[in-house]
Amino acid sequence: MNETKADKAKPAKRAKTPLMDQYYAAKAAYPDAIMLFRVGDFYETFGEDAIKTSGILGITLTRRANGTASHVELAGFPYHAIDTYLPKLVRAGERVAICEQLEDPKLVKGLVKRGVTELITPGVVLQDNILTNKENTFLASVYFGKQLTGVAFLDISTGEFYVAEGSDAYVDKLLSNLQPKEVVYQRAAEDRFKSSFGVRYYTYRLDEWVFSEDVCREKLCRQFGTKSLKGFGVDHFTAGLSAAGSILHYLEMTEHRQTDHLRSISRLDSEDSVWIDKFSIANLELFSSNGGARRTSFADVIDRTLTPMGGRLLKRWIAMPLRKVREIEARHEVVEVFVKDVELHEALTDQIARVGDLERIASRIAAARVLPRELVQLKHSLTAVEMLKALLDSSDQQPLHALSEAINPMVEVRQEIERTIYPDPETNQIQKGGIIADGVDPELDDLRRIALHGKDYLLQLQQREREATGISSLKLGYNNVFGYYIEVSNTHKDKVPEGWIRKQTLTNAERYITEELKEYEEKILGAEERMLQIEQRLYQQLIADLSRTIPTLQRDAGAISRLDCLQSFARLAVERRYTRPELNDGKRIEIREGRHPVIEMLLPVGEEYIPNDIMLDDDDQQIIMITGPNMSGKSALLRQTALIVLMAHMGSFVPAQSADIALTDRIFTRI
Repeated sequence: MNETKADKAKPAKRAKTPLMDQYYAAKAAYPDAIMLFRVGDFYETFGEDAIKTSGILGITLTRRANGTASHVELAGFPYHAIDTYLPKLVRAGERVAICEQLEDPKLVKGLVKRGVTELITPGVVLQDNILTNKENTFLASVYFGKQLTGVAFLDISTGEFYVAEGSDAYVDKLLSNLQPKEVVYQRAAEDRFKSSFGVRYYTYRLDEWVFSEDVCREKLCRQFGTKSLKGFGVDHFTAGLSAAGSILHYLEMTEHRQTDHLRSISRLDSEDSVWIDKFSIANLELFSSNGGARRTSFADVIDRTLTPMGGRLLKRWIAMPLRKVREIEARHEVVEVFVKDVELHEALTDQIARVGDLERIASRIAAARVLPRELVQLKHSLTAVEMLKALLDSSDQQPLHALSEAINPMVEVRQEIERTIYPDPETNQIQKGGIIADGVDPELDDLRRIALHGKDYLLQLQQREREATGISSLKLGYNNVFGYYIEVSNTHKDKVPEGWIRKQTLTNAERYITEELKEYEEKILGAEERMLQIEQRLYQQLIADLSRTIPTLQRDAGAISRLDCLQSFARLAVERRYTRPELNDGKRIEIREGRHPVIEMLLPVGEEYIPNDIMLDDDDQQIIMITGPNMSGKSALLRQTALIVLMAHMGSFVPAQSADIALTDRIFTRI
């Protein structure tokens, strides 16, 4: 899907009101995005945006007058409903620009200043309600260089950043493996992109200058705070760096400038992983089933991870199985420890399940968008991380000590959150207060006492006035127009004292103020306003402190993710009676009583999968020809062999009585 043409977003006739002039000025910078324009308590859309938004969201489309002989289509929704409506727009493949009020309307006479604070696209998303827990949201960039094609992948919500370069076929494989939600590429390369990669991706084209290698190299060094890229092993790349640097440019374009969590970039090498092309990924149903709602993908079947970040890592292990024997066996060794030591495995899984999504929390800290309850979740997660490290250290198994060394319990961070944030904040919005704990700031504590006792005083005042006037139904209330007031029903208005000042007449009552009431109102409201200021300052300071710990938090997230995947393999092995495979450096695949991992799980209760033996080598049996009627299991045997080989290279145990598998560099299937 390519971007909407700018000329389609232009209105047929410009409105004449100041508000609409302001809207069109903002819209001109984002012609291909739906603009959510904040007007008071609503987000409004106009013109073509309104027509499109109304259709996607199923909300009412109206018209409004905009000056002499002009009208414009209008569709909007309350600002507090944005969490409901924004995901629907993005999932419909729309780019959404959010134009906020940058001033407090109560403090401004005339038109409020507005500006776009964020452009959300299918590949650049930080909002939890749009993201999928166990799925990466990758933005990819492709650059067709003179000799090689470069590709880069970034998940801004987790900070994962990858780069590679090679042939168009290799880039196609990586795109199929990592399944980006959006791909950017050179504006002039549309025909080549479509011929090489098809039309299945949401795409956006950028100008050629964005991909300048020198500019991109400088951008990357500035982002990582380095003088060169040698430390990341990508300094020799050319087309790859153009792709990676253009992603940083695209983040700036979409108003995502708080990117302190992007601290490094990893190289994807074709020699490091087993090659599985897009056709084999589809035929093996690795990530999605070809059989409709009742069928299940391979990833669904083997996923026993307990954290969102573990689930995301597992998908990458499926997409890119290892080719280095030592790395594969290191995973097998940990899985074997967990399979044999059930008590330790259960203790570890209990703590892993308590860990939140550290990757995405780190990203939201970097963007200064982390919510109070997410910080409470981080505190609880770090408690579990400390327990995990202690459990790993308590084992006498060397493979677990290596995992422990990668974990930092970050005790000081946990304690700082514990000191600063209430254990159960009143709200999840710092703008409403009730977040910062008692004892953090003396002034805040004093103001809370004033506010609390001030409200008590108002209740006493209400009771006193009832007794003095004899009006038992008299009540104190508050609104934003003139603050606190005394309301008296018309039945008793003749009892109102002379000193009261009438402020509002209702159908059945009158509202009054007094000097005493106004004095206490100023004291109470002043305290509440100052309390909010202090809470916001302290919260911002806490985020600033936490942002300095992001690299450590990301390393912990990586270590826990690996641990989660390995315990998932162990749980699967125990549940499904999987065995540890042997890897040989020859050219032999020998599988005894192998089973198809997906079909076996989908069989009705009590029905056993009939296992099969396979033996292939270079000397006696290089090819097997299998004949039989439809539905006799020919394709199942082919798929089962491929999946067992793939699982062995992932570091998992396999569904077989035994498996001796040659180190494999490519897997192909055609069904």
